[in-house]
Amino acid sequence: MRSLLLPAIAALLIGAAPAKLLTPNDIVTASPASAWRTIPADDVLVMDLKSGGRVVLQLAPAFAPVHVANIRALARGNYWDGATIYRVQDAYVAQWGLNDSDKGFPAGVTAKPPAEYTRALKGLAVKPLGYADPYAPGAGFVDGWPVAYNAKANWANLAHCYGSVGVGRDLSPDTGTGGELYAVFTPLRHLDRNIAVVGRVIDGMANLSALPRGTEALGFYKDKAQYVPITSIRLASDMPAADRPAYEYLDTRSASFATYLKLRANRHDDFYIRPAGGVDLCNVQVPVRKKA
Repeated sequence: MRSLLLPAIAALLIGAAPAKLLTPNDIVTASPASAWRTIPADDVLVMDLKSGGRVVLQLAPAFAPVHVANIRALARGNYWDGATIYRVQDAYVAQWGLNDSDKGFPAGVTAKPPAEYTRALKGLAVKPLGYADPYAPGAGFVDGWPVAYNAKANWANLAHCYGSVGVGRDLSPDTGTGGELYAVFTPLRHLDRNIAVVGRVIDGMANLSALPRGTEALGFYKDKAQYVPITSIRLASDMPAADRPAYEYLDTRSASFATYLKLRANRHDDFYIRPAGGVDLCNVQVPVRKKA
């Protein structure tokens, strides 16, 4: 104990300021350009609301390739013309689409996709979380995505964390086409491996979470007058270059992310009395930022 106290006492005697204790945000801010990865424009889905708000999604073709292909075809075929947000359930989800419309699908849409609730773990470079996960034998990050996995059974799945986007469906064996989508307000890990997760909201989540809650069962709006109109849903790759939003995420294989993850589990900056010594998968939000 004496050896630990001496440097601190010496610093006080000479008037030296104590070293600043770094926060996770400090690590993100100081991360070099080489630690960031650009999100391809074909993986960016832009939803503009009639109110003027915008919600931007990143798609995950490596985990749900058929559903993501459907979403791209639906966007390019203007399927969502007239779509609305029709369900906002407190502490659960916001859901949008055409709400059981009988409108036909554009060319290229697979009407009955496979159950893309998991994919093979083999071939994925996982950055382990380093702490136990209550929903799977392992958890970590793959190319910026939070995943749960089972090495023995060779499967991995995207986790239902804040902002995750899943595919609305009827009862199994229906898997949903991608025409009805929802965004998660709070971690819903019990839905993992039961619904196809196709992406996440990377910008404009407040434009969903600030909406009035539906008063009917499961948060559906009582009548259509309450529906929130959607002006358009487009792929960024189909937008004019001058209008196209671009984003990048902190590489989960980088040294910067490793430090960020460590500090998320062991906060030691001024506010914290003692570090937690652990962290939940969904509490390590992978940093995403808009590019100039």
